[in-house]
Amino acid sequence: MYADFDLLIPEGLNQALGMIAKSKADTDIAPLGGGTNLVVEMRARGKAAATLLSVGQIADLRGIEIADGRVTMGAATTVSDILRHPRMPDVGSALFESAGVFAGQMVRNTATVAGNICCGSPAADLVPPLLALGASVTLQSQRGERTVPLDKYFTGYKTSVRKPDELLTAISWPVPAGKSASRFYKLGRRKGDAITMVGVSVFIEMAGGVCTTVRIALGAVGPCVMRAGKAEAVLLGKAPTAELIEKAASVAEGECAPIDDIRASGAYRKQQVQVLVRRLLNQTIESLS
Repeated sequence: MYADFDLLIPEGLNQALGMIAKSKADTDIAPLGGGTNLVVEMRARGKAAATLLSVGQIADLRGIEIADGRVTMGAATTVSDILRHPRMPDVGSALFESAGVFAGQMVRNTATVAGNICCGSPAADLVPPLLALGASVTLQSQRGERTVPLDKYFTGYKTSVRKPDELLTAISWPVPAGKSASRFYKLGRRKGDAITMVGVSVFIEMAGGVCTTVRIALGAVGPCVMRAGKAEAVLLGKAPTAELIEKAASVAEGECAPIDDIRASGAYRKQQVQVLVRRLLNQTIESLS
């Protein structure tokens, strides 16, 4: 059963910022994008913020732009928008792969990028590839705007640095340059419409036979999606030998702290982190050879 709430429908971004400026706590006004997470949670828990602010139809918040060496997506950009963009396989291949296994077609047509981030789920499918790509988010309020690296955005389970009067309005990352590649893999109990048991994404940039940039992101194995920084350090600045890849995968397994739940045990998730990190590192590095 749904909780009672008021619904605000702004005509544009400025009006939306004015409306959310009145929010002093997360329980006052909650942004609503496509609703594919929030509405389901409202129905399951029977409670919600006192007011929902519908931002999914604000035109200024939707679209993908590639300019000045960066890819910028509006917060209301949908998963289907990602799949339809002709350059996404080149400028964000890991994100393109994650969008392709994101729920079902109807959900992809509605679910927004910002909604997937702001729901704070450790199993969010778009967050690992965005972390691997080195993404940042723009948080905007009537007080101004600020840019936060995505790996500094989450503070714990379903908590973040976003203040109650702020909207997440954009997500951006640098266009991959030089010799680089990224991959994503989602482990679920079935191929379609499955909540992720383990999500892994990697980004590798190489020059002169060594790894100059390494990012490894893990989903559904901790309170929030995380970077495996110690595993990244194993490969950074080195030639990626089979031994180092194996060590990085083992270190990544040790960095995560998954729980047991209805989908998988924590022990199985840890094992699969090692398997998938090893596999994606090998695949990504092989694609650069």
